[in-house]
Amino acid sequence: MAIINLLRALKLQHVKSSTLLKRSWSSSVQLADHKDLSRIRNIGISAHIDSGKTTLTERILFYTGKIEAMHEVKGKDNVGATMDSMELERQRGITIQSAATYSLWKDHNINIIDTPGHVDFTVEVERALRVLDGAILVLCAVGGVQSQSLTVNRQMKRYNVPCIAFINKLDRMGANPYRVLKFNFLPLRAKLNHHAALIQLPIGLESDCEGLVDLIAERAVYFEGDYGEELRYDEIPQKMRAESSERRSELIEHLSNADELLGELYLEEKEITESHIRAAIRRTCLTRTFTPVMLGTALKNKGVQPLLDAVLEFLPNPGEVTNFAYKQTGADEEGNQEDNKVVLNPERSGQNPFVALAFKLEAGRFGQLTYMRCYQGMLKKGDYIFNVRTQRRVRIARLVRMHSNQMEDVSEVYAGDIFALFGIDCASGDTFVTDLKGNISLESIFVAEPVVSMAIKPANNKDRDNFSKAIARFTKEDPTFRFEYDSDNKETIVSGMGELHLEIYGQRMEREYGCPVILGKPKVAFRETLVNPCEFEYLHKKQSGGQGQFAKVIGILEPLPAHKNTTLEFIDETVGTNVPKPYIPGIRKGFLSMAEKGNLAGQKLAGLKYRLIDGAHHSVDSSELAFFLASQGAIKETFEKGHWQLLEPIMCVEVNAPDEFQGTVMAQLNKRHGIITGVDGIDGWFTLYAEVPLNDMFGYAGELRSSTQGKGEFTMEYSRYVPCLPEVQEKLVMEYQRATGQITEKDVKKSRN
Repeated sequence: MAIINLLRALKLQHVKSSTLLKRSWSSSVQLADHKDLSRIRNIGISAHIDSGKTTLTERILFYTGKIEAMHEVKGKDNVGATMDSMELERQRGITIQSAATYSLWKDHNINIIDTPGHVDFTVEVERALRVLDGAILVLCAVGGVQSQSLTVNRQMKRYNVPCIAFINKLDRMGANPYRVLKFNFLPLRAKLNHHAALIQLPIGLESDCEGLVDLIAERAVYFEGDYGEELRYDEIPQKMRAESSERRSELIEHLSNADELLGELYLEEKEITESHIRAAIRRTCLTRTFTPVMLGTALKNKGVQPLLDAVLEFLPNPGEVTNFAYKQTGADEEGNQEDNKVVLNPERSGQNPFVALAFKLEAGRFGQLTYMRCYQGMLKKGDYIFNVRTQRRVRIARLVRMHSNQMEDVSEVYAGDIFALFGIDCASGDTFVTDLKGNISLESIFVAEPVVSMAIKPANNKDRDNFSKAIARFTKEDPTFRFEYDSDNKETIVSGMGELHLEIYGQRMEREYGCPVILGKPKVAFRETLVNPCEFEYLHKKQSGGQGQFAKVIGILEPLPAHKNTTLEFIDETVGTNVPKPYIPGIRKGFLSMAEKGNLAGQKLAGLKYRLIDGAHHSVDSSELAFFLASQGAIKETFEKGHWQLLEPIMCVEVNAPDEFQGTVMAQLNKRHGIITGVDGIDGWFTLYAEVPLNDMFGYAGELRSSTQGKGEFTMEYSRYVPCLPEVQEKLVMEYQRATGQITEKDVKKSRN
């Protein structure tokens, strides 16, 4: 042990006894002893699909001593990466659900969440970033900043998560990290709106990748040994010294633009030392004004250890992040809740009331497993906690820390810890406390609206029970996976973020519940909304012996702004007692029930505000049911009086292909009603960016492959809802009217003539 401590003190990372050194950082100190906030990091690893996130996580776990051997994604040994514990993940070679783990590096406890890269599973990234303090944004040295990278960056901005960029895959054919940062108007600086600069340079690319140049310390780093575990430091190669000096000056310049203290030194032309640069990077990382860009190739075991050092040095610990809860006292007249914010205390002690957020649900071997992040206080096994939403009290029988699908029992957790509980009935985004008197709750998780629907049914009627169990579980675990029954067509409909999303759940039903399912053709989730405000005044009156029904509602149904066109709002603007307050919930429920199906094309209503202005009641015949029916009648009235339109989802599409096919690709997207938003290219390949209606993207994968000789590839992600083109709306309305028997084939032919 004395030898190990001596080695650690000397920081001899290049010592030949690498296994001994590796173990000294991971096993000599127990996780339970890490109660110092400064020695904790909660990070996520996020990126576009196939950028190497899971491979990077595998290397991190190996170098920190968490696993004995490295395995590859979809590896030849049939084992697969540690964090891809689901059989489908290992078979497909993609991450489907986020996985949590923890490890030790240089006496720091690092909690890690590996997230999916496919846009269909974006909610997994969303809820991971909600509970993390920092992140590693992995970029591909070949693909650059791709569509999901932009989505991840938006999510990081939403939760103010600082990040380090890691350009991976330097060993791949066509790798060019300078492409990501080559010009100020190119990807990272332009698209992600970051101040960003390289803090490393590659010593060789593709098969010639030998090591890295550390621009801060002005030295070369080489990764030797069987698994790159031995770090050797040397002078910068002679041929790279001029470039290194130039890039270091560029780094200092960009840092000076983001950091006031360094900016003053820069303007005064004073000497800027290594410690000045490191301190400036840390300050600007914490404020999200600068992103250090690091390099490596996880597959070839290069660049991972410096990245871990950067996580400790530049990303915040839980005590450096301000987390808020909200006092449930209601909003003021303007709907402003700023004054209701309560700053949570991150001290790792039992002196403050316990506050935690449930961010992920999963069916485990011992019942429902609930992943949580503790923001304040301490929780011990055997304690009682309350679900703020349901007010229910539950006893904690078991506390665990997760390592992929493996568990380690712990007796207590503190602020800053990520842990899991069994047997807790809750939903994703629920707040848990030990004392309800505080009347506080945490901000929940942003959930995007589903954009694709499919009919689904069990292949065998005998499997209906298992089918119901699977649907109930998956809709509870994943808030973007929705289920409903279409009474018109007598079929079950599931909705999600894309075809792959729904196909994966279909396959999981067969694998995990023994219930093969039949999926129908994908359908786009259109929405119906008003073009102009529509006033309503509806009286519901019914007398049939005994107590009757009487309710009158007066108000306006109006469209919401474009940025809110997927939501519904209900505002009570009544004054006086014409509409008694106990009946208001019934009016709201009536509005929401009618919003499930519009009159134009049978789609859900969206982007509407229901303003209740006045009404009338009867002392005997009025009830909540009567006002519920009156509210429904008011919406039916607006169906007849109002001017309605259909909204459709628009996708951000990114196409990569050789230059000779650029004209063909542009023509294809124009034909699909796409709008080209940008093009860039390098080394004979172009990347085209466009916005295309989702309804026009079906079948595009095959068309692109055939027209580019199999060389083209594309990705897309949901952007927003916009009004349909008139001809598209006319077609959809006619199809709906024909399906519901409102018009016949003769009527259709007449309209065409």
